[in-house]
Amino acid sequence: MAEDKYNRKNPAVKRILQEVKEMQSNPSDDFMSLPLEENIFDWQFAIRGPRDTEFEGGIYHGRIQLPAEYPFKPPSFMLLTPNGRFETQTKICLSISNHHPEHWQPSWSVRTALVALIAFMPTHPNGALGSLEYKKEERRTLAVKSRETAPRFGTPERQKIIDEIHEYMLSKAPPVPEINPSPASEEHSSSREGEIDGSSQNAGARVTGEELPNPAADDRIVEEVQEAPLNANPTPEIPRVLNEAPSGGSSRVVQRPEMKVQKPTEDRLFTLAAVGLTIAILVLLLKKFMKSSGHGAVFMDES
Repeated sequence: MAEDKYNRKNPAVKRILQEVKEMQSNPSDDFMSLPLEENIFDWQFAIRGPRDTEFEGGIYHGRIQLPAEYPFKPPSFMLLTPNGRFETQTKICLSISNHHPEHWQPSWSVRTALVALIAFMPTHPNGALGSLEYKKEERRTLAVKSRETAPRFGTPERQKIIDEIHEYMLSKAPPVPEINPSPASEEHSSSREGEIDGSSQNAGARVTGEELPNPAADDRIVEEVQEAPLNANPTPEIPRVLNEAPSGGSSRVVQRPEMKVQKPTEDRLFTLAAVGLTIAILVLLLKKFMKSSGHGAVFMDES
């Protein structure tokens, strides 16, 4: 870099040269940025899509323009790679950009701004200037395409820096995660759904007690319990599932559960005994009442 042509006493030049050295001595896997040889106020950068988002694995190039009053005034940012979050070749509106100078702090640097830009990628745009609202699937497609080649922009000198940054980011950025299910997984899922449907049909056949139309299938039939009469005291057995026949194709006989019902004769004898006992008690009470009232002797003489 031709540093001799710049006034090192200028606060902006001094600050920019410090940031260039810091960026080269402490590189990051998430971004890379370099100024142009002909103009250190004009930077090229590339950021890596944030992890666990639809941008993961993507490489997004852009341009930073630092003002002459830097670092006391904020820079402007422009994306060059289609990404589905920001428009390309348009100065984007962020709290760290020149659209909001009231938020900028002189302690911030190009590194700080790039870290913030990565954090802004998956956020909702809320209609901000230069923002886009693509679907996640479309953004993932753009993330894959962003790795194929660097964008074409500007002079040959600028393009050379863009290509160098792209090669560096490719060596650091992981591949875009695959989220689409494989054909084998889809086939397995379809076969699984078929098994579930078949099981549901067989279950319906067992509940209704009807055999399936396939005579070769060994159907399993659940015994049905009939409703007992009101005057009965049934003790039905728990329904059982019949075991499969040892040889295929034979139909099964549905067994009925045995009911233990009290016989009518025993009911009549029990009723007569109860009536006789009641009559005897009434006779004894009547005799005791007549004896205590003085009518007992007359009753005994007449008898």
